[in-house]
Amino acid sequence: MHLKSLALLAPLLLAPTVDARFAMYYDQWHPDRPTNAEDRAGVDHLIIAFAQSNTTETFTPSIPISTARQEYPNAKIMIAIGGWGDIAGFSSAVASDSTINTFAQNIANLLQTHGADGIDIDWEYPGGNGADYKKIPNSAKTGEIPAFPELLFSIRSAIGKDKLLSIAVPGKKGDMLAFTPETGPKIWPSVDFVNVMSYDIMNRRDNTTAHHTSVLGSLTAIQNYLDIGAPAVKLNLGFAYYAKYFTTAGDCGTEPLNCPVAILEDPTTGADTGLSGAYTFEKAHLEPIDGSKITVGWGMCGPATMSKCALGCCSSFGYCGTSPEYCGSGCQHAFGSGCTGADVAGSWQRAAKNGITDEKEGAMYYYDTQEKLFWSWDTPELMARKFRDIVQAKGLGGVMAWSLGEDSADWRHVRAMARGMAGLGGCLTTEPEKPEHMESVSPGYSNPDKPTQPNILDYSTLDDEPTDNEGDCSEEPTPYEATPDSTSTLGSTSIPAPEDTDAGYWYDESLALWITTDRSIVGQWESQGATVLEDSKGRFRATKSPEVAMSFKAKVEDTAAPAGGETVNTRDYAGVSEVVNFRDAGENVRRTGRC
Repeated sequence: MHLKSLALLAPLLLAPTVDARFAMYYDQWHPDRPTNAEDRAGVDHLIIAFAQSNTTETFTPSIPISTARQEYPNAKIMIAIGGWGDIAGFSSAVASDSTINTFAQNIANLLQTHGADGIDIDWEYPGGNGADYKKIPNSAKTGEIPAFPELLFSIRSAIGKDKLLSIAVPGKKGDMLAFTPETGPKIWPSVDFVNVMSYDIMNRRDNTTAHHTSVLGSLTAIQNYLDIGAPAVKLNLGFAYYAKYFTTAGDCGTEPLNCPVAILEDPTTGADTGLSGAYTFEKAHLEPIDGSKITVGWGMCGPATMSKCALGCCSSFGYCGTSPEYCGSGCQHAFGSGCTGADVAGSWQRAAKNGITDEKEGAMYYYDTQEKLFWSWDTPELMARKFRDIVQAKGLGGVMAWSLGEDSADWRHVRAMARGMAGLGGCLTTEPEKPEHMESVSPGYSNPDKPTQPNILDYSTLDDEPTDNEGDCSEEPTPYEATPDSTSTLGSTSIPAPEDTDAGYWYDESLALWITTDRSIVGQWESQGATVLEDSKGRFRATKSPEVAMSFKAKVEDTAAPAGGETVNTRDYAGVSEVVNFRDAGENVRRTGRC
């Protein structure tokens, strides 16, 4: 196979937006979703998982796209393909140029069929170390490594510049077989962002206990991608809404960390031995069982149905039976009789109540001497440290979490991430972006009658200097008041500018458009009958004249050379020099870290 020239991809690439991303996976196994706006706040990419890699044409989303848009009106709705164990479809897809192109076109068809905004490729993992690594050795998959960038290139070409393409990538360095200094530069241009699964750092293939997620572990995972040239602005730090447990070989009460574990994976087949697993932050897992509310039944059992098996054991999957698969590992002691495996549910409740913070690593853990289980998980406090020490310190483009329904007990981890996102607006620890004065722009966009304006206020106008690299703000930033100096008439109607916003909006007299970077304002404008378009800088432009809107769209999609002769994509410049009466508040705070 040959690698197509990445130069051809340039017109399709999107410029990074100002705001950090908050991507949230939603899976079919944990269907609960927040019912109030507070617990939905900040999520701007909702990724519905999973479509299968070999049957994308028969995919039915676990939540209708229309419902997702109603609940998250300011979010891009995406579809994830793959997930752990879904390997065969990807391996077949990269067998040849022809199969790559067919797979890419199938994805384009999938997006068109469902009306989604983008696709997330979750191949675990190109080059090997997947669920089948004992059956198909990594040596038989070396061809997948150079083919992976080609696959992404073809998908980008098939879906076009208007759809999003992201990838989920391993957080464990040993699994980064397809992510190297050689392949990285061929991967990053094709994707809009990269979801780093900076969790499951310890898994069932390890021999001693360690944190499955931690501040230092997550920092290392991110640094591994930065070291191979991944743009920080494209990286999303991953968070896990679940705890992991591992059975130890002996008593680790005195030294819970770096303690030998039991055989967690079959050495011949690679199958799970049932001695490790995950427990989520769902109500059924965290609330004590009220025995007075348990009924007796014969089929399904467990906290979801509050039913106890009349005979036999309640398996980890919530079904009654008497065989070892029901009564062994994961058997739910409170909902049956005859369990021979550890009481994992009871152990998790003890762990959640008595967890210990590893301050050095930045992790929460607990060792249950009764069941010989080592637990590892994240807390809202540790998540705040990750925002400060990783997202801010490294200047990352955003965050992501797996997965929404797993935090349904009280949504505390979702809220912690929303607070972290809000904090990014006030305390950036990376060097602030300098204002662009746009001294020359493409033909047709300059306006000699008006002075060129910067797209944020000049640093000399600020009262305070940007924060230092400590990123520690004792007070919330106070935004400047954002008010327009003029009113859009647009014929006999107008688009009222929303009041009391700290995100900033302004009026472009030349294009007769209201402009904002605040997604929450967009819904108000659309409810007033405005046509809203988004440009490559994340700016939303509203007009009640469809003709003006389409004219603007044509301008942004144009490509031309400015006076200096340098070829640029005018989507990055369109209209900036014509912005007048500019009063931006939130942008100043977000981009300078002013506290």
